Amino acid sequence: MTWEVIIGLEVHVQLATDSKLFSTSQTAFGAAPNDQANHFDLAMPGTLPVVNAEAVRCAVLFGLAIDANIPRQSVFARKHYFYPDLPKGYQISQYDQPIVGRGNLCVGLLDGSEKTIGITRAHLEEDAGKSLHERFSGQTALDFNRAGVPLLEIVSEPDMRSAEEAIAYLRSLHEIVRRIGISDGNMAEGSMRCDVNISLRAAGDSTLGQRAEIKNVNSFRFVGQAIQYETRRQKLALESGESLRQETRLYDPERDETRAMRSKEQESDYRYFPDPDLLPVTLPENYIDQLRETLPELPAASRRRLREQRQLSAQAAGQLAEESAMLQFFEEVADACGQNSLAANWITGELLAKLNQAEIGITHSRVSASQLAGLLRHIANGTISGKMAKDIFATMWVEQCDATAIIKQRGLSQLSEESELTALVAQVLSEQAAQVTQYREANESKRKKMLGFFVGQLMKKSAGRANPTLANQLFLHSLNRDLDLT
Repeated sequence: MTWEVIIGLEVHVQLATDSKLFSTSQTAFGAAPNDQANHFDLAMPGTLPVVNAEAVRCAVLFGLAIDANIPRQSVFARKHYFYPDLPKGYQISQYDQPIVGRGNLCVGLLDGSEKTIGITRAHLEEDAGKSLHERFSGQTALDFNRAGVPLLEIVSEPDMRSAEEAIAYLRSLHEIVRRIGISDGNMAEGSMRCDVNISLRAAGDSTLGQRAEIKNVNSFRFVGQAIQYETRRQKLALESGESLRQETRLYDPERDETRAMRSKEQESDYRYFPDPDLLPVTLPENYIDQLRETLPELPAASRRRLREQRQLSAQAAGQLAEESAMLQFFEEVADACGQNSLAANWITGELLAKLNQAEIGITHSRVSASQLAGLLRHIANGTISGKMAKDIFATMWVEQCDATAIIKQRGLSQLSEESELTALVAQVLSEQAAQVTQYREANESKRKKMLGFFVGQLMKKSAGRANPTLANQLFLHSLNRDLDLT
């Protein structure tokens, strides 16, 4: 039987605010256990919540970025469940009146096509604490630093049909929240994590199958692997006649498998009702319009502009538009040197390799945009070759100096005087008489390969300074003239 995979994602984004959703406790990552937990996080008697206005702003900004419906009023609700890391016995969240309503996101796929994924809603909620099972033998430790951290939960429609589509959607969300500045999106630190809802149904059937929810997947790669494993598991179960149950599962990347965690609660199990301690959030008349004016250019628009105005390839545009700092760096370099493609190739090639090797971001590059532009101008005007430029760039990275100074100090200017190169070409042809004879007897395909040998010999004589384009032209001219190969 042919099966159709149905996938929906619930993405939890930790919002970039200095305090928690309903208290003034700090939210910095990496603090000692319980060092950033206060009385409200621990549900001490008498504590009352107050909404973090910055979290509201972040949520509305996201809604604008996905062209969603943003209601003037939203309501906080209590979501009841009982875990040791949830001391109140309920989580303050939103239910039927979220801060962001329906929207959509168009994502690009590997084959160049696009798909629009519906977004059901995005709602604000507080994070729970964290249970630590490995710290003490046979015991569970509780860290409430994360309790109360403001989250935006983004719930998609079940519109995805493959791991590729799910990863593309998640990457697009990651780009957007970073671009608009509402989260750093650091999945390794838990700033962005994902619950994957997946079910199978017979091809052509309109009824959704029994779904499993895979909780807290924290990397793009793991999302893909979890979907692939769970698809195989459910397919084998259905084809063997087993009945699937609605359940929550965990993905174990070391074993590359999902494991049952608990039966999945229904909405009625959570006993949602409006939180009596919090008034509805009512947005002022001009609040949304004012925020709309602050939206930066979104990644999809940046990619489109780079392709259309800068004439870059889709791959280069995608890499450069992924991060706003990288995009800004590229545009500074390209504008300064006047070479769009050359700038894109060097930034996504040599520079990115150095950044990855040093494990730093573009904002901490040891070669500035103006310095790289200076190097690329020397390539464009023929002062140096591409190979020489790579050696110069390596020195620039270490010494943090300009290309011009290195070129002058080492006498590295490319040899482009035709008279000098013509003399060297004649020497090479005289010294390589046997190869000239072979060239004479070779067919056209073989002659093209042999031309590289002659240019290589010339490079040795010129200590790598010869202009390779001019050298190719001079060798062809001499060989075609002397050997009558026209």
